[in-house]
Amino acid sequence: MKQGLKVLIIGTADTKADELLFMKQSVEGEGASAAIMDVGVLGKPTFVPEITNEQVAAAAGMTLGQIVELGDENAAMTKMADGAVKLALDLYAKGEVHGVLALGGTMGTDLALDVTAALPLGMPKFIVTTVAYSHLIPPDRLAPDVMMILWAGGLYGLNSICKATLSQAAGAVLGACNTVVSPDNGRPRVAIGGLGKSCLSYMVDLTFELERRGYEPVVFHCTGMGGRAMESLIEQGTFVAVFDFALCELSNSLRGSVVNAGRSRLETAGRSGVPQIVAPGASDMVDVQTWAPLPDAYKSRPYHAHNRLIASVTTTPEERRELAQFVAGKVNAATGPTAFLLPVHGIHAWDRPGQPLHDPEGHQVFVDQYTQLIKQPVDLRILDMHINDRAFVDVAIGIFDNWVEAGLIPSGALEKQEMEQ
Repeated sequence: MKQGLKVLIIGTADTKADELLFMKQSVEGEGASAAIMDVGVLGKPTFVPEITNEQVAAAAGMTLGQIVELGDENAAMTKMADGAVKLALDLYAKGEVHGVLALGGTMGTDLALDVTAALPLGMPKFIVTTVAYSHLIPPDRLAPDVMMILWAGGLYGLNSICKATLSQAAGAVLGACNTVVSPDNGRPRVAIGGLGKSCLSYMVDLTFELERRGYEPVVFHCTGMGGRAMESLIEQGTFVAVFDFALCELSNSLRGSVVNAGRSRLETAGRSGVPQIVAPGASDMVDVQTWAPLPDAYKSRPYHAHNRLIASVTTTPEERRELAQFVAGKVNAATGPTAFLLPVHGIHAWDRPGQPLHDPEGHQVFVDQYTQLIKQPVDLRILDMHINDRAFVDVAIGIFDNWVEAGLIPSGALEKQEMEQ
């Protein structure tokens, strides 16, 4: 165990004192130290937390009494979340906390999501919650590296089932603190949105081209959480450029699929001015759960089961027009360098001739709509190729190289070394 590890434990000490103290004992029993932050509002805890609820309220710019006087539990906990975020960030900046372990039902989880989302990637963060990975939690509330465990049998009272869960959580966050390798800032990072190679294979050649230029490519699996993680890290200034080539999450969002990254997907790079190259990869379909009954509206559509978790159906011409308007609005609003690549022969492996989702007439709707909707100064490229062709990567990397030469993207690490030599 690394020396001096300290875990911040967050929960409502008035209602969950036994559970919080048990987790603290579990952490300290392994040789680390722990501090409890009390985010409760109404009751008085049976022990003195290291960080009191009065301190949390003060960090939010209010007294605890003023928060109580709000008279609304949602408003009160939102304010306590503001204070908890501020204190956690301050402790992290001072090097006084190395991991976060939060506990809660829906109320405590709501607050914990704010705290964990505010902390940087690589700082271990674990939530013990009665709604672990539930669809109640919107994608845009999740930190890119948050960990969760279901708090089974622990809503009220410390029992043997609850102890098994809480002790695992304590061990998990300690293990993460002890073994985490912080991100290396040696090479400029470039984000790539993608899917598995069986669907979108461009990242094989694209990552190679970026690496040999001295960049660190980071590929995200755009099946909901992947796209949200990418947006979150763009927001944190992690990337010098973005290749956003898998927009399936946007189609899913419009159609109500659970495989989505929130309505703000494809907005962060544009709003932040990060150079981005965009293509509508795999966005002509809607993803569904293979294990669930197929909605009646989709039963007559071409269908492809990728595995026992996820399957896809094609979208109608009208749905494609709606998506093109949705995407074009986001792309046209970008404040930084933006290019839009439009392959006219297909946008994923399953729409090639002979494949289950081959629909050339439907794809032409996309081509016609994007040609009309994408506006300057966005660099629209209509490409006589398929998105999985090597030529597609050549076009994309050519635009990237031009932006590097123009000073819009920092030079890669190898190019910097060559200049210094």
